[in-house]
Amino acid sequence: MRTLNALSTRVLLICAAIGVATGLVGAVAGWLTPVVVVALPIVYGLVLGSHVLPGIIAQELLRMPFVALLTHLIAALVATAFNPAWAGRFLGTALLFGAIQEGVAALTRYRAWGAWRFFVSAVVIGAVVAVVVGFAADLARLPLWAQIVYIVLSVLGPVAWTAAGLWVGAALRRAGVARPPRR
Repeated sequence: MRTLNALSTRVLLICAAIGVATGLVGAVAGWLTPVVVVALPIVYGLVLGSHVLPGIIAQELLRMPFVALLTHLIAALVATAFNPAWAGRFLGTALLFGAIQEGVAALTRYRAWGAWRFFVSAVVIGAVVAVVVGFAADLARLPLWAQIVYIVLSVLGPVAWTAAGLWVGAALRRAGVARPPRR
């Protein structure tokens, strides 16, 4: 039985399809961001957490090196087409989240694909989001309860979206998307 080769046409097309679908999710998150930041900034981590989807789905489905980063970059380009003003943010988020997901996978030498590994990357991403956005949004000006809720939701956002991404990736795997065609 043949396996998927790195950068084969099949792998690239699968990453592109996932990138387009999750790029649309990213575009919606981009449109929601200004509203959320103004109306209810403590839930921003839930919105930003949606950007973990490209890498989670790609890694769960393909279980190969570099598919998270590639799929994140495609998703960022798709989201940018719908909101060009956010191009830098989309690409920066794609590089950061994709690098964290690839880094966690690389630490296990791309051999451990249990759900725990995906959730480790989600918690790391959530912590980074909480710190970086907390400084950018001047979290200190909020009451203590809002700061706590913000931090909890910033970590739980990527975790919840990771669970959704694992579910989608597993469903695609069961549907046979990752299997090479029979000859």
